[in-house]
Order: sequence, then C-alpha cells, then structure tokens
Amino acid sequence: MTGSAGGRRARRLAIGTAVMLVLAGTNGPWLYRFGTERYHEYKINRPGYKAVNGHWDVVEFPKEYRQDTIHAVLLHTGKVLLVAGSGNNQDNFDAKRFDSRIWDPVKGTVKKVPTPADLFCTGHTQLADGDILIAGGTKRYERLKGDVKKAGGVMILYNENPDKPMTLPEGTRFTGKGNGKVFLSDDSVLIPRATKVFDRKTGRFLRNNPGYARVVVEAPKEGTRYETGTQDGYRIGGLTGADARNTYGIANKLGMDKRDFEGIRDAYEFDPVAERYIKVDPMNEARWYPTLTTLSDGRVLGVSGLDDIGQLVPGRNEVFDPATKTWTYTRHKRQFPTYPALFLLQNGKLFYSGSNAGYGPDDVGRDPGIWDVATNRFTRLAGLRDPDRMETSGTVLLPPAQDERFLVVGGGGVGESRLSTNRTRLIDLKAAEPRFVDGPRLAKGTRYPQISVLPDDSVLVSGGSEDYRGRGDSDIHQARIYDPASNSFRRVADPLVGRDYHAGSILLPDGRVMFFGSNPLFADKADSRPGVFEQRIEIYTPPYLYRDSRPSLSDGPRTIARGGTGTFTARRASAVRKVRLVRPSATTHVTDVDQRSVALDFTTSRDRITVTVPANRNLVPSGWYMVFAVDGRGTPSTARWVKVP
Repeated sequence: MTGSAGGRRARRLAIGTAVMLVLAGTNGPWLYRFGTERYHEYKINRPGYKAVNGHWDVVEFPKEYRQDTIHAVLLHTGKVLLVAGSGNNQDNFDAKRFDSRIWDPVKGTVKKVPTPADLFCTGHTQLADGDILIAGGTKRYERLKGDVKKAGGVMILYNENPDKPMTLPEGTRFTGKGNGKVFLSDDSVLIPRATKVFDRKTGRFLRNNPGYARVVVEAPKEGTRYETGTQDGYRIGGLTGADARNTYGIANKLGMDKRDFEGIRDAYEFDPVAERYIKVDPMNEARWYPTLTTLSDGRVLGVSGLDDIGQLVPGRNEVFDPATKTWTYTRHKRQFPTYPALFLLQNGKLFYSGSNAGYGPDDVGRDPGIWDVATNRFTRLAGLRDPDRMETSGTVLLPPAQDERFLVVGGGGVGESRLSTNRTRLIDLKAAEPRFVDGPRLAKGTRYPQISVLPDDSVLVSGGSEDYRGRGDSDIHQARIYDPASNSFRRVADPLVGRDYHAGSILLPDGRVMFFGSNPLFADKADSRPGVFEQRIEIYTPPYLYRDSRPSLSDGPRTIARGGTGTFTARRASAVRKVRLVRPSATTHVTDVDQRSVALDFTTSRDRITVTVPANRNLVPSGWYMVFAVDGRGTPSTARWVKVP
C-alpha cells in the first residue's frame, strides 16, 4: 500500500530534518562559522554598508611576479615602485636574488625591474625632478647567537704612519700577540694615515694621532675554542718592516655572540619614466635602516642606520646634493635610533616625533624635539605619554599641513619587548608652548600601524599587531578613520589581511589606499610555526568613493610655481569646497616622512577652478604632487599630477 504524495513529502521532510539535526550535533561549530562567514560577506558587500564603512579587495599577483615587498613609493606616473631587495630572506641574499616591481594600479599590470643591490631596509624619498633617491641596504644578514659557529667580532685597526694610508684586503690574517689565536677579516678596509699634531703656540711637533678603522673578523674554523676572553693586540699578516710596526689591530673579546645586520653605502636614483635604477655616488657611511628627509634647500639629509660592521652610525649624518649627486657630512653630529621620523617644518627646522623602527640604545636619541640641523640645537618637547613605547609607532603630519599638527599612533617597547600602547598623541607646533597631549585611544595596543592621509583631510589608520612582529597571533584586523576636526576615530570595514612588521600603506591618485607587506615571526597563536611573508596587496576603497558622483579635474597645467596659480577644468566646480596638494608617499617600517597634504586657496568660475600654491618652499618642497578637488560631502576627484619646481 502506498501513501499519498503529501505523506511522502512529510516523511522526506522529517528524515531531512533528522539528518540536519545529526549533522548540527556533530558539525555545529562548522555550520555556525559557515553561516556567519556567508552573512558577513553578504553584509560587507551591500551598497549601504560600503557607503558608510568602505570596502577591502585583495590583489594577488601572478606567481612569477610575487615578492616580499619591504618598501613602496608612489611615482608621478601613477604607478607604484615595490622594492623587496632580498626580502628578509637569507636564501635570496646568498643567491643575490634582489627584486623590485612596478605595479600599475589602474591597468593592473606588474613588471619586474632589475635591482642592482640588496635594497632591503634601505631609505628613500621623492626628489624635486620626480626621481626617487634610494640609499643604503644590506651588506650582511644578522646571525643569532645560536647560529654563530665561528668566534669573531669587531677589531679596531690603527695606522701610525702619517705619510700613507693602508689598505687591507678581505681575508687579511690577524694573529694575537698574547693569545696566539688567528682571525680573518670579512671585508677589505682602508686605514687612514696618521695625523701630525703640533703645539699651537710653538709649532713644535708633539705626536702622531693614529688613523683608525674597524673591520669584522672571524676565526678560520668553527668552535668555541677559538674564542678570546680579554683584549689583545694583533699582528697583521702580509706586512713587513715599518708597515708591520706602524699598523696593528686591537680587539676585545672575540666570541660567539649575535651578529647584527650590516649596511651598505650604495645610493641610487630611480627614474620613474625609464623605470630603472641609476647609480650615484655612495654615502660616506654605510647605512641599514636609515631615514632620508628633504631639507629647506632641497638637499636630502641621511640619518642613522647600522653601519658596515653592524653598529649604529654614531651621529655622522650626511647630505645628498641632487645637483652634484654627491654626499657630504653635516657640520654637527646627532644620533637617533634607526628609521627616525623626521619632518621638515615651515621654518626649515626638523621635527622628531620620537617614532622609530628599532635599533639603538634605549637612552640615546629617543626624546622628541625640534632640531635645527645648521646649528645642531635640539629643543626637547614635553608631555609625551608612554615615552618608553615609541618604537614601531607611526607619526603623520595632519592635514592641512599649514597647521603643523602631528598625530603619533601606538608603538611598543624597545627591541623585542612585549609592551605596546593603545595611546595616540597630538602636538600642535604652532602653539605658544608646544607639548604632547593624548588623543583618542585605539582599541588595542598597536605596533606597526599603517597610516595614510586622505584627500578629505581625514586619516586612515589600519592594521598593526599587539606584540612584536605579530607574536601570539596578535595582528589587528581593524581599521579606523581619524577626523582631525573632531579629534575622534570612527571604526570602518575590517581589513581582510593581517599586517605587522614590513607593512605599509600608500594613498593612490584615485583616492583609494593600497596596503603591502607583513612579516610575522610566527604563523600561529602558540608561536610554534614560522611565519610566512604576506605577498598580497590589499586595496581599501573609502566610503567617499561609494557616493553618486564626484568632482573632476582635467585640462590643467603640469607645472605650477610656488606662489603661482593654475587653472583646471572641473565638472561640478561650484560644489568644490577645498583643494588639496598631496605629496606622494615613500614608506617603509612605519616611516613615511614624505607624506603631506597642503591646503590650496582657490576660486571657481563656471567649469573652472583656479588654485594658488603657497610660496613657502618648506611647506611645499619641490617635486611632483597630486591635486585633489573635494566637494562639500568630502568626495574627492581623481588627482591631477602637478610639478612644483
């Protein structure tokens, strides 16, 4: 006997329900996650949600074009230079595989660029002609204490001969006078000639002050038996007669201690049109983790970094002249931790916020202040909260740049400290007595925040991690927009990709923001699996690009002098409420001192906008800029590129 169709449907429904109940009992968490993820995806893709919170999209290059991007620079061609060098990968370094890419965010194309040296942990900045100055990089990778197999360390070399310098090749043999142990140099070295010293009053010769240099040496074989315990003098192999008497080495303990990264002197200009590196004169000092900052006269200051033996450059700062392509030392010394955040002010002095990215003593060069490079006068600034947690913090010049207000975001303790802070700090350098005050707090303690100024005068703050290099699965999948007018954060759409060490962000000419990099130590909460470098790019489209219409700029000049004017064709010109001149970013290691947004005076007439560029060259350093027109709702145009000579 067969039942009715309705009865059969009821039985199938009951069986299906029972099966679903069993599945739910065994796979409930999976079903819940699946449902939650599908709903979240649905929610973040709704037009209404995007209009309030913006939207994130992941860009993944074809496999043959992927790299571990450490540095990114927006070029005046609208493309982005992505630099990896060896990409914090020892195998790449050993094989001399050094990478750069040119990415076109409009066409979606990517191109490999021959890279002449290991530009991993270099410094970079925009030059007046649109080229990118790139200086420093990696000579040798660090070796942790357990990985050091041969005893070694730094040897000081002296030359007492005032008549000639002494050059020693790589592999020179040094033999201890007391301990009898042998070490070999890992690089060639030039020891300057001695300096004759005379009595100022009588002119009588007093002595020779030896010339000196430093070199890293290693034992020829592995093993702790080659370690030395105390200071000793060393004879130099291959020297005889007067040379052997005048030239010698002295070293303290040579052991199995950690060896830090070592820098290079190499410097290049990258040509955005030819899309190639052009070598210029090397720096006087090798630098790994340096900052490059434009000065009042258009030259570029190179500061800090680890030198060619892995020690912090002791305040020997130098300046690059774009006209002669050469470097000269500054008259005065001043030491900072590596990648210090140094910003050019409207009076020609530099503001140091205290933000930095790592190496250096915890009690030298960390106080924030205003630095007059010409006189070396440094005026300390008070009020900074959590001053012991400024490493890996980010600093941004708030828009408009004329106001000279800065925001400092997050940060952590020195080195591999687990400390981090959720504070932000504000300082108004135009106040009668400038001092730091607390800004709105972040949800979590944040190292490595990515910060980009937007054309509507807001600031996007995203990513970072609570712990050093994302330890303990501590990446922060949150983004906020800071409003300088209300001094408040607003939570927006969450990024899809975690970003910590070696990550950064760049404002694109169409008003979107690109994010790159991330180099976590570990890949799990228990810190049991090594981390994987994040090679995907992520694009954030802010809420202002989900509105019905936006202003437009076209048919304008390619060059506007400081103090001069330029006229653009503009659809909906009458709706424009502000115009911003934005310097393109050059960012790495939470350091982007190029980024600034300058307010332009303007007038409108029908479909025309005429803008005026401020006359102050410190406010508007020479170079290429993006011009954005912004309407009353905060919606920006696509930028027009303009050169300020």
